[in-house]
Amino acid sequence: MEEHLTVGRVAELAGVTVRTLHHYDEIGLAQPSSRTAAGYRAYTSGDVERLREVLAYRRLGFGLREIAHLVDDPATDAVAHLRRLRGLLLDQRDRAAAMVTAIDRELEARAMGIRTTPEEQLQMFGAQLYDAIGSAYPATRRTEPRIAARIWDALGDARTVLNVGAGTGSYEPSDRDVTAVEPSAVMRAQRPADAAPCVAAAAECLPFEDRSFDVAMAVSTVHHWPDPIAGLREMRRVARRVVVLTYDADDAGWRQRFWLTRDYLPEFADLFAGRPALADLTRAIEGRTEPVLVPWDCADGFFEAYWRRPEAYLDEHVRRAVSVWTRVGPRTERRVVGELGDDLASGRWAERNGDLADLDAAELGLRLLVA
Repeated sequence: MEEHLTVGRVAELAGVTVRTLHHYDEIGLAQPSSRTAAGYRAYTSGDVERLREVLAYRRLGFGLREIAHLVDDPATDAVAHLRRLRGLLLDQRDRAAAMVTAIDRELEARAMGIRTTPEEQLQMFGAQLYDAIGSAYPATRRTEPRIAARIWDALGDARTVLNVGAGTGSYEPSDRDVTAVEPSAVMRAQRPADAAPCVAAAAECLPFEDRSFDVAMAVSTVHHWPDPIAGLREMRRVARRVVVLTYDADDAGWRQRFWLTRDYLPEFADLFAGRPALADLTRAIEGRTEPVLVPWDCADGFFEAYWRRPEAYLDEHVRRAVSVWTRVGPRTERRVVGELGDDLASGRWAERNGDLADLDAAELGLRLLVA
């Protein structure tokens, strides 16, 4: 027999007042539709499901009219609501993490007697990490044709492509029907006018039906997702094939081979503590892994791109388009830049890394996951 809950019991379990529930009842937002044997009004399981959605949206800051529109949508079932709520909560968590990072940076600056500008103080309210670094992307983040060729070859004969975490549109194939997904407004605003249509959504909550696309792709973005496994499973759900360019961050071998993380930035390893291993990511899409070499003159200015051009890491514009520097904080960044600059000037860097001059490409942990 289905359990019915009284108004008082629901208020106790949900952590709201009976007065709040009566108000939702009066405006038709969430109403108890049954009665107990004693004649008291009671909530059925269906009533509770709707109330849960109302309370969740309310606690996320939605107004009551917005909530009514959301919960009354006949095209959205309970599972779709849960996916949407999960995505919104992850986004909220991401915003909070970005604010903590910004506050930490200001605390470091003030400890050194540096006062931040009014503009910098307001930037702590940015939505995500990409909102902090996104405006610098056009200067150095471009499509690298040799890496693009590997990605596009993995797409096979797919005609419809979903690009998840699409950013400004790098690596989107021009000969396919592409739909982009990007949560950052800063990144979406920088997409070219003729770029593929872009949907504001997170990887963990893709607003598409099962098998809507021939292939879902994600390029150098998985390490920024709050829940990479959930995002990859969503890609697997909405597409028949999955292609992901990511990093083998759990492999200490390449971190030791890459002079920047080995000699100057040991903190890099801490950035990925607790993140899923490459094997877990591969299992999430039931795929295989292929290494991708980084050419010495790589056009896409990601973290490892300048492995044979060390002076580039002294350039503020280069660093601002790489999330690693934002995440390690200004004190660590200044230390690395100072030490590297000294070693380049003295010749110590060349003494340690002279063998790199003979290499056209390097294995630096870049991986292509294909399913």
